[in-house]
Amino acid sequence: MAKILIISAVFYPEPVVSAKLSEDIANDLSLANKITVVAPKPTRPFGFKLLKDKNKTTTYYLENLDAYTCPESKPLGRLRESYSFGIACKKYIDENHKNIDAIYMNSWPIFSQYYIVKTAKKYKIKVVTHVQDVYPESLSNKLPKASWFLNFMFLPIDKFVLKNSFKIIAISSKMKNYLSTTRNITESKIEVVQNWQNEASFTSYVPKENSIKRDFTFMYLGNIGPVAGVDLIIDAFISANITNSKLIIAGSGSKKEDLQKIVAKSNFLNIQFLEVPDGKVPEIQDLADVMLLPIKKGAASSSIPSKLPAYMFSKKPIIGALDSDSDTARVLIESDCGWVVSPENTEELKQKMIVVAGLKKDILQEKGIKGFEYAMEYLSKKNNLSKVTQIINKAL
Repeated sequence: MAKILIISAVFYPEPVVSAKLSEDIANDLSLANKITVVAPKPTRPFGFKLLKDKNKTTTYYLENLDAYTCPESKPLGRLRESYSFGIACKKYIDENHKNIDAIYMNSWPIFSQYYIVKTAKKYKIKVVTHVQDVYPESLSNKLPKASWFLNFMFLPIDKFVLKNSFKIIAISSKMKNYLSTTRNITESKIEVVQNWQNEASFTSYVPKENSIKRDFTFMYLGNIGPVAGVDLIIDAFISANITNSKLIIAGSGSKKEDLQKIVAKSNFLNIQFLEVPDGKVPEIQDLADVMLLPIKKGAASSSIPSKLPAYMFSKKPIIGALDSDSDTARVLIESDCGWVVSPENTEELKQKMIVVAGLKKDILQEKGIKGFEYAMEYLSKKNNLSKVTQIINKAL
């Protein structure tokens, strides 16, 4: 029985997608291997009340390492978090390397990845690195004035991590091509596996019958952080002022409190904020007529947001306000499950919301079904989890 170490930046009970991906991988690998998971103390998303299921049983061992955490979106705090977790992982590998045959890593970018890969290399342990976003470029997009310095300092570190990984898992073809070109890595070393949602929680959900006529509902469900661009949909919705319509913003995050204050000052009554208890995503998304997917300019270029498959599994049409050359836009267009407008363009989003709110119900339902069918084929746990576990098994 092989001994596999899973290093995950987030893990149960955190209800974020990377945490669920790592848990799915741990459960699947533990059927034939001895699995240990190390992760920081749970803190994500910011402001969310985390509850553990007292009756939950697992087939893997979980250890929460003592490391600094920064759930708020603060660049310096996030770098400190990455460094602290990296040092904690280094210490763990040093002390337990004789009981580690391979490592799967879905950790914080830059420092934590560096210390994990460097330490594993010392003991000749193969590492499979799962790349969720491209760093330092993603950080440079948030701090454009410091982009040259950030790339100069951190790009060599990322190259070291990827070149010394046994295999790299990229979440889109565009990411694979970009990493191969900019990091000078052969394409054969990079496997593409798109992030998944557990489709079972959606396919088993029975929509509630409601004979009461309700407002046409736009919804955003996900992390309310700086990259999400939730402020754009609030501005567009208020400007559109569509009769008998509602906007629901569901989730937690570092920008939620600020946005709540903005909405309160606007005196616009048809905007509602909701919490999303773990396991309640299908039920909450069932309240929507149309899902909204805003992403700040440049932020969608190399990754597909985890909320996209969840939207699609709920059979809801989607308006995406994001880069037209991104993989997310490609999915929306290929599946024909929605519409794409320019990022950070309030007027364009406003006009699209007005048009979509006036469409017949059967047109919206057809778009939603197309998205569901696409997601089942390309973004489901059933079709993607085994691809990741097969890659990890190759490292044994």
